[in-house]
Amino acid sequence: MSSDSVSPDLSEGCTAGGPDDWNTIHRRASESGALFYNDPQTGYRVFTETGLRRRGRCCGSGCRHCPWQHREMPLSRRIAHGRQPSWLTVNTGPSLPVDLLFWSGGKDSFLALRSLEREAARPVVLLTTFDTETRIIAHQEILIDDAVRQARQLQIPLLGIPLYSGQSYPDRIREGCTLIPHIERFVFGDLHLEHIREWRQTALQALARERKVELYFPLWGAPWHALISDLEESGVPCIISAVTEAVTGVMRVGDRFDRELIGRLPDGIDPFGEHGEFHTHVRLWEKNG
Repeated sequence: MSSDSVSPDLSEGCTAGGPDDWNTIHRRASESGALFYNDPQTGYRVFTETGLRRRGRCCGSGCRHCPWQHREMPLSRRIAHGRQPSWLTVNTGPSLPVDLLFWSGGKDSFLALRSLEREAARPVVLLTTFDTETRIIAHQEILIDDAVRQARQLQIPLLGIPLYSGQSYPDRIREGCTLIPHIERFVFGDLHLEHIREWRQTALQALARERKVELYFPLWGAPWHALISDLEESGVPCIISAVTEAVTGVMRVGDRFDRELIGRLPDGIDPFGEHGEFHTHVRLWEKNG
């Protein structure tokens, strides 16, 4: 950000968080060739992508519109402050074709990873989205720091994509995927919710077509008793990270997710919480044995 250069005040008459939030203002500024725009919330003057490209290199400051995905920003600062899709465990991604696993840090994505490891078809890269301001992974209610710790334990590259309100999810995923030259499959840990699977297929179909990528659901239709057996075999503790009123009194944040807990669930609650009744966090660094 800067306050020492002059640019058109493209934020005049705009409301932060509304149809004319800073995403729209930045687009207008870029289309006009402006080097800066005024942020509607803070009043700060912000470099556009055009202005940053004129510099010719990443400055390592974590600029909002960095066109180099924070290449010169230390990993610790990317994790805490990065605003663009960037690598959070390595500085560059693999050059070989990969399977890109959408990683939440919970049991379903972990079990999908185990399925991919059994296939051993190609290297895996993890992709995690999180809120730019809170640094929290939606629904799982865990910090991006925890996903980074998981990826380091697995020794698998992690691509982090900060999400902003008012910005299209598919567009943000598209931006992140530019960092990976060759993707064979987008992989998801979905179990049996048709509407979620259909949403993914619809939201990502254009990108999948552009990149010639297959959408893959390795756990689809798997029974819960087979899934819990695989989780037990992994030796990795799985902890409850978020709960809803539907399971209040039965479980709480911090409880271990296992057969005993499943056996205590009321009638109508999915054994794996697939309707959002609860969410989990796999603690890879506490693996048994």
